[in-house]
Amino acid sequence: MSIKRVNVDGLMKLDAFSHAVVAGDFIYVSGSLGTMGETIDLAPGGTAGETTQVLKNIETILAGCGASLKDVVKMGVFLSDMETFPEMNSAYVEIMGDTPPARITVGKAGLAIGAAVEIDCVAYKPSA
Repeated sequence: MSIKRVNVDGLMKLDAFSHAVVAGDFIYVSGSLGTMGETIDLAPGGTAGETTQVLKNIETILAGCGASLKDVVKMGVFLSDMETFPEMNSAYVEIMGDTPPARITVGKAGLAIGAAVEIDCVAYKPSA
């Protein structure tokens, strides 16, 4: 099984991790924030705005791996404040639709740069 580390131009990235790692037919996307482009500026609109932006960022990362949001099998959502669950969930469903992947949501998480939401995921994309 081959392992490939993927970084996508145009998105914020720290030196301590890759945007994603492709291992065989699986794509592991690192925890991603709702940052705008290569900056550490968070999308406006609080939890809902950040959720929309982080899912767009994940979509860009997956595209860099030859996959899409339809290939996601599991998402992990981390909220700094569980009281904002309804806003996150509404924005999430708007993008992920009515056939979403498996998911866990964890609240009361201390997130980098004061973010309201962070999401990671695993996608499955057979190479042949």
